[in-house]
Amino acid sequence: MNPPVLDIHKILKKLPHRYPFLLVDRVIEFEKDKRLKALKNVTINEPFFGGHFPAHPVMPGVLILEALAQTAALLSFESAGQDISDDMVVYFVGIDGARFKRPVEPGDQLILEATLDRSRAGIYKYKVRASVDGETAVEAELMCTMRQFS
Repeated sequence: MNPPVLDIHKILKKLPHRYPFLLVDRVIEFEKDKRLKALKNVTINEPFFGGHFPAHPVMPGVLILEALAQTAALLSFESAGQDISDDMVVYFVGIDGARFKRPVEPGDQLILEATLDRSRAGIYKYKVRASVDGETAVEAELMCTMRQFS
């Protein structure tokens, strides 16, 4: 595997999320203003597996969507050359066409892909896909916006 485009230390400078809600471990591909590919190593130590489900642990779909939203935010921040600041946040504003096609289990390596579809009036629309071993787990279209607050 090639060296990461962004390792965890650089991701921590781009996203405000922290354990247990930081869901991206590494960025492996990046094309400015176009696409970003990242990964999340899913382990049995994840806090949600204790209750979802104890007899057959499955990563909650909403957390896979959150991982994809974080991937989209990384695409936006990295394309803009920005690190996080105390007065800037990327908000998730919509999901269209979410489809869950395969469960994600402990031991899986989740590949997260975000492609910028369009940007208009401060709203960014992304096509996103999460896969395991080349098989689609989740696909959707996400809408996000960057907001500065004081």
